[in-house]
Amino acid sequence: MIDSPETPSRKPRADAARNRGRLIDAAKAVFAERGGTASLEEVARTAGVGSGTLYRHFPTRDALIEAVYRNESDQLVQAASELAASRPPVEALREWMRLFFNYMSVKHGMMELLDSLADGKSSLYAASGAETKRTIDFLVANAVASGEIGIDVDPLDLLRALGGMVQFSGGRINEEAAAHAIIDIMISGLQAKRPH
Repeated sequence: MIDSPETPSRKPRADAARNRGRLIDAAKAVFAERGGTASLEEVARTAGVGSGTLYRHFPTRDALIEAVYRNESDQLVQAASELAASRPPVEALREWMRLFFNYMSVKHGMMELLDSLADGKSSLYAASGAETKRTIDFLVANAVASGEIGIDVDPLDLLRALGGMVQFSGGRINEEAAAHAIIDIMISGLQAKRPH
């Protein structure tokens, strides 16, 4: 008997990867609008795919909720590298803090869903929290090394202040202009502390 050669592991087909991305984007929009009452069928309809396609990618509601949350966290971390490569250090920090406010607004809007996860949200939060800390440390260190800012607090305190604003505003994205103004004030304060 001749052994059949091992089938090499394949990358997901392009259309499967595209469907997965569409499902995550649709779920983010539906979850933001409907919260805990969002149905998976509505997510599939919004993504323009059948329920079977949704369940092939995300066999449970929890799997979809976690995928949306992880996708948002991953995009936030990836944006830091892209901004650091394309903008002056202080502008990269400023723009990333704006993205962080939007991320926190999405997270706030998903709170009911995150609270419903069978395995809890603590492991999700632990992983994203560690990545976020590394990211803000990296961006602040770049800005300090450029001589454009000085800082005498933990860089994470900048994000805690923005998180407080999200809580205060109820996570409404229409508070974005106010968040940008506060971020500008924070950056101005850091620039005032830069070494002379």
